[in-house]
Amino acid sequence: MARRVLIVEDESLLVMVLEDLLPELGYDVVATANSVATSLDALDAHAVDLAILDINLAGEASFPIADALAARGTPFLFATGYGSSVVPARHDKAPLVQKPYGRRELEKALRTLSEREDVPQSD
Repeated sequence: MARRVLIVEDESLLVMVLEDLLPELGYDVVATANSVATSLDALDAHAVDLAILDINLAGEASFPIADALAARGTPFLFATGYGSSVVPARHDKAPLVQKPYGRRELEKALRTLSEREDVPQSD
């Protein structure tokens, strides 16, 4: 069974691209969210195996979502136009793909998450 993904992104065009691309890569998009509040609601409503987080959600930082995911043991990656210098030390081990990113960069970051022992698998 495909791993279930939460997409946290405020750019609707990018959400649509990810919704098309992720199933091609073997992932199931179970929810999308564009703010901290809607993301936390989505985490309560859906079983999620991993998440893709934009750091800047219309001026709101996504780090509370990263904190919630980390507390649940759910791996995540950052997909952002910002560099790694804005990532708090507590999340500096999370993979980061720099916008604009392509399929290859996203696949590599997802593979990094999949290779970690703590990634829940949905079988």
